[in-house]
Amino acid sequence: MPNSVLWAVDLFGRVYTLSTAGQYWELCKDSQLEFKRVSATTQCCWGIACDNQVYVYVCASDVPIRRREEAYENQRWNPVGGFCEKLLLSDRWAWSDVSGLQHRPLDGVALPSPHWEWESDWYVDENFGGEPTEKGGWTYAIDFPATYTRDKKWNSCVRRRKWIRYRRYKSRDIWAKIPSKDDPKELPDPFNDLSVGGWEITEEPVGRLSVWAVSLQGKVWYREDVSHSNPEGSSWSLLDTPGEVVQISCGPHDLLWATLWEGQALVREGINRSNPKGSSWSVVEPPGSENGVMHVSVGVNVVWAVTKDQKVRRGCCTGSLEGCFLLLQNRASLFQVWGIGCEDRAVYFRQGVTPSELSGKTWKAIVAARECDRSHSGSSSSLLSAGCFFGDEVRGSGESAPSDTDASSEVERPGPGQPLPAEPLDDSKNPTGSSASGPGAGRTAEDTTEDGCPAEGSGAAGPDTHPGPAPTPAELPWTNIDLKEPKKVPSHSAAGFPETTSLSSLGLLPLGLEEPYGVDDHPLWAWVSGGGCVVEACAMPRWFTVQAGLSPSVQTLSLSITPAQTAAWRKQIFQQLTERTKRELENFRHYEQAVEQSVWVKTGALQWWCDWKPHKWVDVRVALEQFTGHDGARDSILFIYYVVHEEKKYAHIFLNEVVALVPVLNETKHSFALYTPERTRQRWPVRLAAATEQDMNDWVSGRRSPRAGERDSHGGATWPGLLGSDQRCATPPVLLREPKGAGFWRQMGGHLRMVEANSQGVVWGIGYDHTAWVYTGGYGGGCFQGLASSTSNIYTQSDVKCVHIYENQRWNPVTGYTSRGLPTDRYMWSDASGLQECTKAGTKPPSLQWAWVSDWFVDFSVPGGTDQEGWQYASDFPASYHGSKTMKDFVRRRCWARKCKLVTSGPWLEVPPIALRDVSIIPESPDAERSGHSIALWAISDKGDVLCRLGVSALNPAGSSWLHVGTDQPFASISIGACYQVWAVARDGSAFYRGSVYPSQPAGDCWYHIPSPPRQRLKQVSVGQTSVYALDENGNLWYRQGITPSYPQGSSWEHVSNNVCRVSVGPLDQVWVIANKVQGSHSLSRGTVCHRTGVQPHEPKGHGWDYGIGGGWDHISVRANATRAPRSSFQEQEPSAPPETHGPVCC
Repeated sequence: MPNSVLWAVDLFGRVYTLSTAGQYWELCKDSQLEFKRVSATTQCCWGIACDNQVYVYVCASDVPIRRREEAYENQRWNPVGGFCEKLLLSDRWAWSDVSGLQHRPLDGVALPSPHWEWESDWYVDENFGGEPTEKGGWTYAIDFPATYTRDKKWNSCVRRRKWIRYRRYKSRDIWAKIPSKDDPKELPDPFNDLSVGGWEITEEPVGRLSVWAVSLQGKVWYREDVSHSNPEGSSWSLLDTPGEVVQISCGPHDLLWATLWEGQALVREGINRSNPKGSSWSVVEPPGSENGVMHVSVGVNVVWAVTKDQKVRRGCCTGSLEGCFLLLQNRASLFQVWGIGCEDRAVYFRQGVTPSELSGKTWKAIVAARECDRSHSGSSSSLLSAGCFFGDEVRGSGESAPSDTDASSEVERPGPGQPLPAEPLDDSKNPTGSSASGPGAGRTAEDTTEDGCPAEGSGAAGPDTHPGPAPTPAELPWTNIDLKEPKKVPSHSAAGFPETTSLSSLGLLPLGLEEPYGVDDHPLWAWVSGGGCVVEACAMPRWFTVQAGLSPSVQTLSLSITPAQTAAWRKQIFQQLTERTKRELENFRHYEQAVEQSVWVKTGALQWWCDWKPHKWVDVRVALEQFTGHDGARDSILFIYYVVHEEKKYAHIFLNEVVALVPVLNETKHSFALYTPERTRQRWPVRLAAATEQDMNDWVSGRRSPRAGERDSHGGATWPGLLGSDQRCATPPVLLREPKGAGFWRQMGGHLRMVEANSQGVVWGIGYDHTAWVYTGGYGGGCFQGLASSTSNIYTQSDVKCVHIYENQRWNPVTGYTSRGLPTDRYMWSDASGLQECTKAGTKPPSLQWAWVSDWFVDFSVPGGTDQEGWQYASDFPASYHGSKTMKDFVRRRCWARKCKLVTSGPWLEVPPIALRDVSIIPESPDAERSGHSIALWAISDKGDVLCRLGVSALNPAGSSWLHVGTDQPFASISIGACYQVWAVARDGSAFYRGSVYPSQPAGDCWYHIPSPPRQRLKQVSVGQTSVYALDENGNLWYRQGITPSYPQGSSWEHVSNNVCRVSVGPLDQVWVIANKVQGSHSLSRGTVCHRTGVQPHEPKGHGWDYGIGGGWDHISVRANATRAPRSSFQEQEPSAPPETHGPVCC
């Protein structure tokens, strides 16, 4: 989980941030302004300053915010002078937009605000539909408007070309004033409240935000066109309200609430993807007639409110919304509520908020000090030396001793005699949730306790666990949050804290604090916003603990410990522990070691994909026997009992020989495959199937693979061989092919969509949610028990992906499109092929390890486009679908998606914060000399930006920072060769080559547009030492001919094979692919691993294919294999290998 930030404003208007990885509040870099309140998201923060002006703070990133401006130059042919700018009166402007309706001269396109700057001057776009145009970029047509082509014809009477220019947002890490469209210096109306949300509106364009504001006159305003690429938006729109609004809160989805002066609440209805501003208001009465609502904060479908009697209320929007708990770009399903105390002005976190306990359990105070206070920290003579706990003192260069931060005491919610949080409650579910102090700030501690306060804030909302009929907003149930708790027994621990009556008496700030805070005062907060913050229950930040053994006045001191003192302290403790261990074990060395000798057997019935022809599933009895020998070593054997021609036989597998266990998704079977080195060489794993998914998981979890010895020897040195991942697997594993002998597969923990490696041990992976991960050098982990695993470098890993089903309809002359189809039609709810029935209620997560984290929603991003409701139209099933209805379209479909999440473990660490789509690491040939330069790594972000990673090395595989490489369009695939040749494929299927890439110039200088194969759109490229292979959308594999050192772009594409899903070219130009329908394989299944044979310098394309393991593989990487294997030895090791076939991939 990457670091996230909590935003807060103190009583003096200064904005602070608190990182989940830190322990101190840091003052905002641009501290010139004083703010009243802020509302934060993951990448930016909006705020209202004391001058009632609105500002936005955009966090810095390695990827710039770029916006492309376009203008079209139009010309008509003249019999006298040829093409010229003299147009007919009925023609469009000579310089216009793409529609031709708006006049758009190049000198008339200005920057929208001072916060932008131009990257370059105007230039002609010479790319048209993925193909390069003639010099000049002109496209031709018969007339305006019409279909344009690259080639000039005899009847081409008009032509146009596109001019483009990029502008870059420059005001990052500073507060940028939001200009007004009418008057850039003034707002349409002074604002006093603001809320940001809407980033999780169902299938909303990624990066779009909803910014709502309330003026001093009680009017509600909406900021138009706010998105990641346009962080300041375009203009303010006024919305009518039934009364004067005081405060507003916007959730991450489509929930918007506001409060009126009279104490009532307003709910905005009709907010959706096509109408983010909504359509109407509904009035919600307060919980009591005398206690009106003073402050609201909303999450997904839960509303937290503070009434005028300083009580916190919670209301559930039961069934009225379709919501999910995926916050912060689908990173976690969290329920977070933040608040500020009425009296002590401390920030509180509501602990224990879950889907089943939406009110939570207790308030937990944040005791972090400010970063500026660290300079005032000093040592305390009352501190105990760490060495004293072991009967001695640590001798170092100074007298002060380090304090153990692990020995800490948590600051829970104060007891009945202490002040309670009584202000803004901010919800992590609604990271937009913000809070402010209320009129009850001056109440006494006794009054606060009696009424139970947190006074204001935002509440996290969760899905209702007991769905029912949706109530109207006026019938919304309110729940009083009782903040009174049993008084805790005073603790007389080593900390020695005296019983206090208020949180401020704990002395949360260090000595030497400058005004306006006193010596023992903590910061006084006025507002908090958790929209950009994620706090996971399994990894709580160090905000809620104070060091034990300190006096109240120095609880948050940051002691100055020198490295010499730390080293001496650790060395002394280690020596003392070693001596104690020897002393305690000395009396027991003559005892004989106890060894348990036992046998454990599990039996059952499964199905086996038989070895003999005809290959089919046969019913078998299986027995898993595990025994412990005299030496204490454990071993397991799997017996398979079957019948052939009425003769009983059995097969057995020693589980210590199993190197990979792959659960495979099948339409009708719950099956899994066992791989051993011998079975891998035979291209024939053991495939077993269970009757139910639960039975399969029981067998998979009970299997053991104790190959820790070999894995330890491999350790984390280099990463040789191949990498693969399974696409049909419920929990796709990562496999490593060992270079021993003919090679075999070894399973690695984790869950990834793709992996990339080089021979120096640098390995990167990308999950289904586009999260980047780097290999740590460990092994093992995963969802299944019994897999051998290293004791270090194993970390928690999560992944999120979507499950898709399709709703199909046929047109009826009477009723229009209905769910009643013809008898020969597909299921009205089906998968993409239409062969399997898939309904919302019957569709389950891929396996038991997955859990739903969202409800069903319409997927508008399917290929071919959709209409506003997500429908795609066609003449019949199956056919080519398009997004607009025509007279010949008699069927339609739309895609529904639901997100599920997997939590597993493996030797992977996350590389935040940029989500990636593709990654490529330079492969090193065995003859290459390592010059000491950093390892070249290129990547494509999920938005299509091209990035170059700096500082990557074998010792630092994660690198240090990203370098953005400008492009004219979003890219989809990238690959770097052994000689720094960088090739890429754009989303429109066109190919590009990056020129002048060297170790001293890692980003190169310019892109060269390479024509694609005729009538084909490329989707992937892979570059080796001298070879370049590309894959198109139809599964055709192409080889680039004519590449020489003097002409690295090559001359033409030559077709190699078809039915290929993925290609990987290694540092020795070896070619491995994932292919479908491979001849000679034991099963004509999709996703078979094959490699190209006969690849030689004089014959770089090779002459045939040799297949490997098959069945559902999705990705492979051979770029770490830089070992030249003797041809004779390879043949001796595989005498039984099937003969090569020159046409292994069927048409």
